[in-house]
Amino acid sequence: MPSVVVALVLLAGLSEAAGRILPLVARRPRVSPPVVAGLLLTGTAVESAVIALWPLTAYTLAELLPHAAASGAAPGWTAGQVAPMLLGAVIAFPLLGPALHLMLLTGVGAGLAGPVAAASGVGGWSAAACVAAAGVGLATAVEAVRRLVGRIGTTRTRRAAA
Repeated sequence: MPSVVVALVLLAGLSEAAGRILPLVARRPRVSPPVVAGLLLTGTAVESAVIALWPLTAYTLAELLPHAAASGAAPGWTAGQVAPMLLGAVIAFPLLGPALHLMLLTGVGAGLAGPVAAASGVGGWSAAACVAAAGVGLATAVEAVRRLVGRIGTTRTRRAAA
């Protein structure tokens, strides 16, 4: 990946992490700045990894299809494809955020379907389904880990208070 694309993926991960952490900080104003910084850095690393893995995961799913004829290497991000993901911080807005965020991810996924189709040799609709499945699968995995970590943190806090 070119350094510009890596920087954009990291900024998009930061944007996603900030969009998730800002509502938490707004609800709990007593959270210390070092804890917020740690959450932000961890969230940035996780979200950036998910963004970076999305094309590879979609390509891998497309290769598993019976009519796939891989004709090239797994597609990667280009600066033009990943730049709209920088707007991911809109998830912090309570009403407009999730809908706009879903529209942005759908647009980015639609742009990713073409390179996945070309690299894997599947049709456009099959590639779009693989991109969607990869995005939903990665998001579900991250959300499951996020909830597990939250549950573990809550349990430890309750035990320490008792």
